[in-house]
Amino acid sequence: MRKQVGKYDYGRCQVCGEQMRAKRIKQDFWIKGRLFVIEGIPAGVCRRCGEKVVKGDVGRRVAELIEGSKRLRGTRTVSVPVIKYPKKIA
Repeated sequence: MRKQVGKYDYGRCQVCGEQMRAKRIKQDFWIKGRLFVIEGIPAGVCRRCGEKVVKGDVGRRVAELIEGSKRLRGTRTVSVPVIKYPKKIA
């Protein structure tokens, strides 16, 4: 049976005090020069300032997914442009 996202009370935002809302988010992680994007992470998100928090078990599962990604085959990948910011602006 699948757990509902909206059941957990994330409380108030530690940054601005607004009530956190349960959502599923897409989050990027840079680890040793590699970019990982994980979609569908259950999190509390502040409507006012955008602060995001996850429960401890979710954070551990995210770490397992990233570690296991070295062995995953057939995962979707994306290419992104890299643009260098100029040292001098004319």
